[in-house]
Amino acid sequence: MSYEKVVCGTVITPEGPISGGWIAIDGETIRAIGTGKPPQASQVHDFGQSWIVPGGIDAQTHAGSYLGLPGLEPASRAAVCGGITTMIEMPFDNPIPLSTMELFHAKVQAVKDLSYCDVALYGTCAPQQDTAEMYNLAKAGVCAFKISVCESHPVRFPRIPADQQLAMLQACAELGLPLGIHNEDQEIVRSHTQRMRATGQESLQVHSESRPEAAELAATALFLELAAGAGAQAHIVHISTPRGFELLESYRKGGHQATGEICVHYLIFDATDDGERLGALIKVNPPIRSGTREALWEKIRSDNVQCISSDHSTMSLQNKLGGSIFDAGPGVPGIESLMPAFFTGAEAHDMDAAAAVARFMAEKPARLFGLWPKKGAIAVGSDADLAVLQPGRFVYDSSKAHDGVNWSPFDGQTFTAKVVSTFVRGNHVWNGAEVIGRKDFGQFVPRQHGPS
Repeated sequence: MSYEKVVCGTVITPEGPISGGWIAIDGETIRAIGTGKPPQASQVHDFGQSWIVPGGIDAQTHAGSYLGLPGLEPASRAAVCGGITTMIEMPFDNPIPLSTMELFHAKVQAVKDLSYCDVALYGTCAPQQDTAEMYNLAKAGVCAFKISVCESHPVRFPRIPADQQLAMLQACAELGLPLGIHNEDQEIVRSHTQRMRATGQESLQVHSESRPEAAELAATALFLELAAGAGAQAHIVHISTPRGFELLESYRKGGHQATGEICVHYLIFDATDDGERLGALIKVNPPIRSGTREALWEKIRSDNVQCISSDHSTMSLQNKLGGSIFDAGPGVPGIESLMPAFFTGAEAHDMDAAAAVARFMAEKPARLFGLWPKKGAIAVGSDADLAVLQPGRFVYDSSKAHDGVNWSPFDGQTFTAKVVSTFVRGNHVWNGAEVIGRKDFGQFVPRQHGPS
């Protein structure tokens, strides 16, 4: 039998690695997987001993937060260069978050017009908005909903009070969708920020102290209790401290649905070790903390983490520099470096790094967001979303990134693998040197089902 494409290498499947393996593709779909002599095909891509992992699913991207919907183009271009084949796009777009069907249709169209990769969409509610539109958005295929309990902008990133949180959780329980939260207590953050500003100090550590762990954990605990009462799935979208995962575990043991993800920068950077060198370049919210990295890696090792994400923001360097640490924009561009950074860290912690990428950056997020098994695995019948990781030592050069901003806190970092090819639904979109896909190839991926 002959196929359109065969891709050869060390294939990472849900059942384990296949050394000397091959993947046969027709159209957009994986048709066969095997080892030994590959079948005939019109195209053969042989990557030797390099790892072929499922295309990455970045569980948290903010392509539209600074540039509006046009931000989908540079973010998705950088995504495919980093082995990401599906972005889970946050709803906090500029100028208005995705909270209505009109905004939903506009973003779906922007995905079709601008994206190099596939995109799943979060929805949200504006302050005081009732939950009726949530049912329409869920029917249209949003994969989850997201809110914040700490306002950074009254329209684009507003605070949702506890009564509305509960109402949204009750709707999510009926819909079978997770509700995600930016988990920082507003009153604690504002009072601590005012106090730290008054000291006149300028450092990343000061930023961390202005948003203490207590603010993160208090918001997390309240949300988990509201979700438990509503019978809904609570998803904490960026946990910076091991105690956050301990809270989740205690709720799961009580029979409640509680999941959490970690952004890769919490695993790589430390406020004390890296704060003086990088300063505002690693300002994120919740903040980079001191002395938590190793404990967070242990949470990954023990499988208490749902997924690894970039929290990618297409933020210009001008938004980061030139003012105080408190005025610098929070966020980093990280989608292109996400997979090699996580692979390198996992390998340094004596994990099977390729298997960890497949689990935490493909299978688990696909299950969380209702995309499994169409997405998230190298399996017969799944979309032919593939990333090829070549082993070696590679210095990351953000000046050559494809995100349109060309800076990164990961600049100069040595990674132990790099993405040398990416396939989105069987289409070869990145060859390690240039983007060969089209910006209008990406598709909106609707949620297939409830929690898995």
